[in-house]
Amino acid sequence: MRHSPFTAITALAGAATAANTTSLSDLCTVANVQAALPANGTLLGIDLIPSGSTASIVYNASSSATSRSASSTTFTYCNVTITYTHTGKGDSVEVKYAFPSPDAFENRFYVAGGGGFSLSSDSTGGIQYGAVGGATSAGYDALNGVSYDEVVLYGNGTINWDATMMFGYQALGEMTIIGKPLTRAFYGLDTDAKVYTYYEGCSDGGREGMSQVQRWGQEYDGVIVGAPAFRFAQQQVTHVLSSMVEVTLDYYPPPCEMTKIVNATIAACDPLDGLTDGVISRTDLCKLNFNLSSIIGESYYCAAENSTSLGFGFSKRQAQGSTTSSQPEQNGTVTAEGVAVAQAIYDGLHNSAGERAYLSWQIGSELNDAETTYNTDTGAWELDIPSTGGEYVTKFIQLLNIDNLDNLDNVTYDTLVEWMNIGFVRYYDSLQTTLPDLTPFQSSGGKMLHYHGESDPSIPSASSVHYWQSVRSIMYPNSTSDESLEALQNWYQFYLVPGAAHCGVNSLQPDGPYPEHNMDIMIDWVENGVKPTGLNATTQAGTYKSETQLLCQWPTRPFWASNSSTDFECVNDTASIDSWTYTFPAFKVPVY
Repeated sequence: MRHSPFTAITALAGAATAANTTSLSDLCTVANVQAALPANGTLLGIDLIPSGSTASIVYNASSSATSRSASSTTFTYCNVTITYTHTGKGDSVEVKYAFPSPDAFENRFYVAGGGGFSLSSDSTGGIQYGAVGGATSAGYDALNGVSYDEVVLYGNGTINWDATMMFGYQALGEMTIIGKPLTRAFYGLDTDAKVYTYYEGCSDGGREGMSQVQRWGQEYDGVIVGAPAFRFAQQQVTHVLSSMVEVTLDYYPPPCEMTKIVNATIAACDPLDGLTDGVISRTDLCKLNFNLSSIIGESYYCAAENSTSLGFGFSKRQAQGSTTSSQPEQNGTVTAEGVAVAQAIYDGLHNSAGERAYLSWQIGSELNDAETTYNTDTGAWELDIPSTGGEYVTKFIQLLNIDNLDNLDNVTYDTLVEWMNIGFVRYYDSLQTTLPDLTPFQSSGGKMLHYHGESDPSIPSASSVHYWQSVRSIMYPNSTSDESLEALQNWYQFYLVPGAAHCGVNSLQPDGPYPEHNMDIMIDWVENGVKPTGLNATTQAGTYKSETQLLCQWPTRPFWASNSSTDFECVNDTASIDSWTYTFPAFKVPVY
């Protein structure tokens, strides 16, 4: 995390086109859209329905996406909808596109990711970059807010495989292969004119981005993925792990006790990276050198409050399936039982034979999934199974249209491993999203920026490390370590964000940096050949607020030689890297 001036972004404007002399009102007509549609037969398996096309100008639209320019808060664009069906299927898929004014168009196409179980329904995210953007119904009304988990089952025992494949990867890919030729024809470009195509998303949006790199890699020039929720079966069942630990150890800690354990860990591990700034920039050093048992006996206190139990565990953000409850005043001392719960969660899931099944959150990450609920009748803290994992088990594994597990009766760690394996096999070609051979993307010139908050409490940051390692080993099996690293970093760069939580800053480590200009960096890399050597991030609070910092590119790790923000380097630390490296012998097939 090297402190440095913000790297100047070179000129980003795309090539001017003849269409720039044409007004938006001239182009934004149903007739122009229908004439611009790719001819049926040119996109295998897709039959466009010209009569389903619409076009209308939207004036002075508000923009929530202001990372490029805070001065531009409104914009005008052409809102286009098109309809298509899959050959011989008789279904109907609606896609909407947002076309910027010709004078603002910079020969770009932009795809935005969604989150949770939802695809993005906003087609305007690319406007600020001079790009056409799109959003898709995926065939199950996703444009109107229907989430995939609502339609994954036709009924008990019957999976909706069409919706599964569309959510998994197909809908966004089809939206893109339709949208690019549509964009060229809409603006009157030559059929072989370059339209730079970008993707950006975090969480399931990160998984969706990985799905595009893996399945439609040749279509994309630049892809930005944050904290991808891939390795779906292992990821979702892991949300049940904390509850399973509490049941197994028969201890249901007050939330304040868990919070104390996390905060005490942050305080103890903060200086291990060489700089005391309220941020664990080296969770690996914390894992290797800090003993949670040292916290036993420390006091904690939390005032009475209303709390939110999150459906998706996304860093205190409200999410579908959330419930609100009251918590009484809590005070006491950290117990050995509480530390045992925290340690077991950080250790990750193992089967009864001691074989590792999956990795877990880094030490110092919030233990959101371990939050218990208070029973006012008994005055006791009780099990509260997160609906993230519970719903996945009931709907995707047990194939029952139920939103959560009621209890964990007769469930063991082996049961969790079995649930992971069922989902792993059942959805291997749709939701797992961990194909490690990215040759089509790489060979067509694609570039990828992949980042993950190091203290993510929802999707373990080590899951991203494991995928990066898988891609490296599969794509460069006969290269030396230095050769494979250099080759990979020419097109796929991965960054851990010290202290950051899930797709955002961390309320418990607020002084940490967060990358805010990823698209500008990606555009500069793709269109101007400026390869990043680090990822620019901005500190959000504290002594170094608003300072630009350069994140270390994995596998190097940040270290300060003294307690000075400028006395810094990105180091290679074998022991630390080894602490991020996992194998999963609980499964018989490779887990990439």
